[in-house]
Amino acid sequence: MRLSEDDPERNWTDPGVFSVAPGIHRIPLPLHADGLRAVNVYAIRAEGGLVLIDSGEAIPESAELLPQALDALGHGPTEVTRFLITHIHVDHYTHAVRVRREHGTPIGLGEHERPSMERILSPHNRPLSPQISRLDRAGAQPISAELVRLTRGRGRHLREAWEGPDEWLRDQDPIAIADRTLLPLHTPGHTAGHLVYWDQGNALMFTGDHILPHITPSIGFEAVESALPLGDYLTSLHRVRALPDARMLPAHGRVTAGVHDRVDALLEHHDTRLNQMAKVVLAGASTAYEVAAAVPWTRREKALADLDLFNRMLAVNETMAHLDLLVDQRRLSARDEDGVTRYW
Repeated sequence: MRLSEDDPERNWTDPGVFSVAPGIHRIPLPLHADGLRAVNVYAIRAEGGLVLIDSGEAIPESAELLPQALDALGHGPTEVTRFLITHIHVDHYTHAVRVRREHGTPIGLGEHERPSMERILSPHNRPLSPQISRLDRAGAQPISAELVRLTRGRGRHLREAWEGPDEWLRDQDPIAIADRTLLPLHTPGHTAGHLVYWDQGNALMFTGDHILPHITPSIGFEAVESALPLGDYLTSLHRVRALPDARMLPAHGRVTAGVHDRVDALLEHHDTRLNQMAKVVLAGASTAYEVAAAVPWTRREKALADLDLFNRMLAVNETMAHLDLLVDQRRLSARDEDGVTRYW
């Protein structure tokens, strides 16, 4: 594997090591997920080695490719001095656990991910239990029943990939890396403890999954349910928008010129989506499942029924997040009927 300059014309998921800024390199690692083919791990040159932003998923491909990428940078796995993780999702966190088990590399994670980590590590945790419960409240029992069947008995197997971090990172506690300083900024919504890392001195921002160049991040997919994840997400977008613009180094997709333009597009998207879903309720739909079935999904505008099971689950849960925010804004009302939330 060779070090090369990042090429915007190249497929961003292609394996390699790509220079994106002085002292910063992008390492795409593959994923097993259907929708996302890779995650960007960023290597920052530091005193005595490298600091990595995110780690990839604990799969054999990551274990093979990451050492090759580090070697291209003139370092080995023992010279990774620290992992700074943007959020708790499997494709960002679990390979760091595998590396730590072998080399002792410390891991930092946002402090507001602690409840989700405790739930994941609990022997009583059932995989996707908050999402399944939310699907039931959304009137989407066909989807929740299928998920229950698929996840039955898998809790212990999934827990084996997880361990807690060495450090719980706090909002705005500066992190010195050689001649640069990163500020972790708490940006909840995608998860409750999501962090972006802002390098103000070099006008760079490692945006994790909070701001992505081509897709709209999922909302509130985590082990402990948040009350208003979409409200949290929009507030976090406004927080980032109020900062000076910076070059965007996302977890999925190409490095792009500025954060502000993409934040504006995401805010517009969710405003359109809120209005669209309010109109569907006005036309007679009363559950999140009914609303999700009435609106298009993805940039290809697919029907809910045409999505795979995992993305149907995400779609219904995100619909409920939009409807709950409309209730909070007093644009809709809601009531519980036999365990199902109905909106009007």
